[in-house]
Amino acid sequence: MLRIVFMGTPEFSVPILEALIEKYEVIGVVTQPDKCVGRKKELVASPVKQCALAHNIKVFQPEKIRKEYEDIVALNPDLIVTAAYGQLVGMKLLNAPKYRSINVHASLLPKYRGGAPIHQAIKNGDKETGITIMYMEKEMDAGDILGVRKVKIEDSDTCGSMFNKLSLVGRDLLLETIDKLVEGKITPIKQNENEATFAYNVTKEEELIDFNEETATDVFNHVRAYNPNPVAHMLLKGEPLKIYETRVYDYKHNYEPGKIFVMNKNHVYVACKDNTTIELLTVQPVGKKPMPASDFANGALRKYL
Repeated sequence: MLRIVFMGTPEFSVPILEALIEKYEVIGVVTQPDKCVGRKKELVASPVKQCALAHNIKVFQPEKIRKEYEDIVALNPDLIVTAAYGQLVGMKLLNAPKYRSINVHASLLPKYRGGAPIHQAIKNGDKETGITIMYMEKEMDAGDILGVRKVKIEDSDTCGSMFNKLSLVGRDLLLETIDKLVEGKITPIKQNENEATFAYNVTKEEELIDFNEETATDVFNHVRAYNPNPVAHMLLKGEPLKIYETRVYDYKHNYEPGKIFVMNKNHVYVACKDNTTIELLTVQPVGKKPMPASDFANGALRKYL
């Protein structure tokens, strides 16, 4: 049976790991170190670690995988599979297995190399994305392509819903690809470097909506892209208002971009670029839980107007 080391961290990676456990011999799992979360700063294991421990699989959590890899090589895997691991891996480890190392990446490479391809695809208003399985190389997400599958992005999709869709598509495509790879039935395809774009991890600055630069459609995509994490926000008198759900409203305003206003008593709108209007549907004021914008209009919003 094929001996596999799996490297991954978030919930996205769990269905992929579970499928590998069911079909092959997963001899080790590599994931990011436990993190302190919440006000109490409690140490929490990654979803991948929790899954591995539930199946009694040995877990490795190096702070720096480029320096702490010898114990993983010593497992003598036939193949390394990575999916949203979160660190750049050195070539000594990547080239150690018989069938090398392959990655499950949530974009149609070479578009959106990097750590936030799903966020970026939705934010840019793309109508499709997908999964690419490719060899791991020194350069980030630049290896030869072994398999591709496209997935539609609906207007109703958020980053969260696309994570779930792409995780399952990635799982299925990975299993097909591994079998073909072992049987020698795949001809790798080189990526076109001239078409490469990058989707780096989301910064704090990018969470803030700029109504001077974003139309209502841009804001709609911005909010979907960052729901449920890290969540886009606007500022009201210097305080962040997290925005989870919006819709484009067909209304040409005469306000300055960023102006928040209420119509019909409980509908909350914000003026955007080019006189376009966005309606807020679900928001979260500071110190509150997410709420319908109608509740916000009849309560906390008053102190900001």
